[in-house]
Amino acid sequence: MGIFSQRSPRGFQHQYIYVDERKEKLQEIEERAKRELGMTAPKELTAEERLRGKIVEQTTHLKRRKENDSPITTKRLLLILAIMALILLALLR
Repeated sequence: MGIFSQRSPRGFQHQYIYVDERKEKLQEIEERAKRELGMTAPKELTAEERLRGKIVEQTTHLKRRKENDSPITTKRLLLILAIMALILLALLR
């Protein structure tokens, strides 16, 4: 321990008690195989998958931004301004 060295905090590691990860992975593999073989119906969407995009659809300002997605981005605008500035400097010489 030197004067200028600072101790790093102890890392946090959470161990699940009631979860069997191996069993869950095996179930996912079995479900995927059954769906590919056509033995079961397609997997239902989770709540997260159903909500994806709904917030943008419900807010007016985000919906407008998505609809009015113009091809002129800030990078293109800056490039155009830089070219115009170079042309202007060339003309003034």
